[in-house]
Amino acid sequence: MSLLMVREGKALSLKELGTSPAARPRHAVALAASAGGLAALSKVLSALPRDFAAPLLVVLHVDPRHRSWLAEILERQVTLEVGQAKGGERLEAGRIYVAPPDHHLLVGGDGLLGLSGVARVQHVRPSADLLFASLAEAWGSGAIAVVLTGTGRDGADGVIAVKRHGGRVIVQDEASSEFFGMPEAAARTGAADRVLPLDEIAPALVSMTQGGKD
Repeated sequence: MSLLMVREGKALSLKELGTSPAARPRHAVALAASAGGLAALSKVLSALPRDFAAPLLVVLHVDPRHRSWLAEILERQVTLEVGQAKGGERLEAGRIYVAPPDHHLLVGGDGLLGLSGVARVQHVRPSADLLFASLAEAWGSGAIAVVLTGTGRDGADGVIAVKRHGGRVIVQDEASSEFFGMPEAAARTGAADRVLPLDEIAPALVSMTQGGKD
């Protein structure tokens, strides 16, 4: 069943949003984290080069009652452009799009972002599962999902969708995870291509997006 994106309260299919792949990057990367995730995301993203060849979408579970400063924090630590995602933006290589609090972040087949306030998934919003699944449907074999430290199992169903569409999955290993709940759940699905220490994830992403087979 195709995921639906929601714009201004109206559900739109990926087909209705458009599916033209013209000029879009070959790969797109989605990263998800929960407890301990700020430090993990900062380490991975700060190690990526300025000419990184794919857009990066970030889901971090935060308290929805308060403004998230994640984009501002990352902006001070990385060389790539960073911003809080807005509905209708077109994905561009070398940019980081951060899911706003209490909104699911989704990707359309034309490379446009969508935000949704529909029900929580795995008790969270934004949901890694929904982001991964929409990216898998939109980007196919060019989708890359990364599951970092966190509690719960958000992302486990999403990585299955990524693999089903021919994409690749990286999971942070237990030794470098502050909380191994999310990575462990993703690894147990059997969908992970690589289970890596935190400091090896950025080099793996560079290799994958440059056409390497790692």
